[in-house]
Amino acid sequence: MAISLANGLKSLSLVLCCLMVGTIIYTISIDGLPFRKDLLTLWMASLVLDCFINAVPLAAWVLYKETNSIAVIVWIILLVCFGSITTCAYIFIQFLKLSPEESAQDPIYHVLLHYENKNVLEQKRKHSPVLVARITFSILGWLMLGTWIYTISTDGSFLHKEFYTPWMVATLVDFYMINVIVLSVWVAYKESSWLSAFLWITSFICLGSVCTCAYIVKQLMQFTSQDPLYLVLLN
Repeated sequence: MAISLANGLKSLSLVLCCLMVGTIIYTISIDGLPFRKDLLTLWMASLVLDCFINAVPLAAWVLYKETNSIAVIVWIILLVCFGSITTCAYIFIQFLKLSPEESAQDPIYHVLLHYENKNVLEQKRKHSPVLVARITFSILGWLMLGTWIYTISTDGSFLHKEFYTPWMVATLVDFYMINVIVLSVWVAYKESSWLSAFLWITSFICLGSVCTCAYIVKQLMQFTSQDPLYLVLLN
């Protein structure tokens, strides 16, 4: 069962990566490159900010997973530049690194955790960045909520036909489809209740990084300042 899960998630990450690459290629072919003034609408800027904020927890995970500082810098740059393409490619590579024993036990657990932390979950630190993470994600969540409110009050609702330009649709696919699927796997792994997981996943679709930050802060509130931050990854 666990091996099937590992193979399924590995295949899913590869398919999603290819889907986003195809989406980008198709969008460029019909609408040109995205570096144009006519694309810099208020709603597009808000969506791009939303994607960047959602990249923060992924970048933090990469920083935690990688031991080589150069690899960290390269992956984070790729994450900022290519969004869910990088996310899916990184996850695919992590599943490829699993040993047969790890795939047969709990593949998500072994993918999420750094090797050195897999057998020392009881270890605590005198100083942990839990409080800093709470404050950081709280600020990011409120920043995005304020951005949505300002965008709606200034530019109106996004429920207009002219809103859905090819690059806007590609941006929506990038986060509100592919990144939500990635987040959904993590939430489904963490939550003991399917109803709770469903409600959180629905909130990600509706409010994007606002709810992503809210979920992370909620998880962090369960830990003390002495707990290692990586425990937030686990169920």
